[in-house]
Amino acid sequence: MKNFSPYTDLALEAAEQLTRANDGKTDGIEVTREDCELPDTIVTWVHITNENGAKAAGKPIGNYITIESPYMKINDPDAHKRIAELLRKYLLKLHKLDDNASVLVAGLGNRRVTPDALGPRTAGKILVTRHIRDNAVFPDENVRSVASVSPGVMGVTGIETLEILRGIVDRTRPDLIIAIDALAARRAGRINATIQMADTGVEPGAGVGNRRNGLNQQTLGVPVVAIGVPTVVDAATLVNDTLDIMLDDIEKHFDKTLGKTLCSLSSDEKYELIRHILEPYTENMFVTPKEVDEVINGLSNIISRALNSALNPLLGEFLEN
Repeated sequence: MKNFSPYTDLALEAAEQLTRANDGKTDGIEVTREDCELPDTIVTWVHITNENGAKAAGKPIGNYITIESPYMKINDPDAHKRIAELLRKYLLKLHKLDDNASVLVAGLGNRRVTPDALGPRTAGKILVTRHIRDNAVFPDENVRSVASVSPGVMGVTGIETLEILRGIVDRTRPDLIIAIDALAARRAGRINATIQMADTGVEPGAGVGNRRNGLNQQTLGVPVVAIGVPTVVDAATLVNDTLDIMLDDIEKHFDKTLGKTLCSLSSDEKYELIRHILEPYTENMFVTPKEVDEVINGLSNIISRALNSALNPLLGEFLEN
């Protein structure tokens, strides 16, 4: 069984590709979908249950929840509030938190590069309470210990993210790490319109072919929940999508024989052909929308709002009122 293209971080896209390639079913991968009250918004659970599924999808065994909504990338405060509530709801389903559990929020990525700045921007909006956890003004039963950090990237710090977080974990002993990172997608329509949560941790840079050391329970000693948004797509994907549209038009309106011949190529075959042709000119180029700065700010608001209300409900509610 052929593994999914490496240029995506989304388990949903891996599951979709494998489902098409295997007549609707892949051993070790279960997919369920839920419609939401918010129009055009879908929640999908991908459960990778065994090593066969993990190997085929290129993802660890575990649970992946994806929220897709076009409202994420437009300026609609009411929709953003409803998406944040969805995110909070499914985050608590993905990982049940004890009332006294301490949490470390890690904003991964490079704050100087806008498509990679989602993690640091979100971390800066987290309501941190670890330093006041024992203050009499905030009784223990009302406040969860929350800390936040943006460890940067190795190209800036010279230190692996894993090394930084491991040192922090050794000193602060959190019960859970929530890692926020920018992702890559294979479908252009999912850029800035998808949030993925996973209880398997995160491998920074995996979606763009720059895989770093994984951040998970095995490497850090505590559970790691990953939250990510695809902010980039590789250039070959855009050309592949364009080619699909062109081939459809060729078959319908021009040369049916040529259209059918080109359409006979599988999705992977077309994608690999395009990537091979483009590589000398684009050098593994990844693309992001021009309005990414504004969208990243909105997405960081959505995720931080969801986390603040999930981790410290009373304080989160106070801040909103």
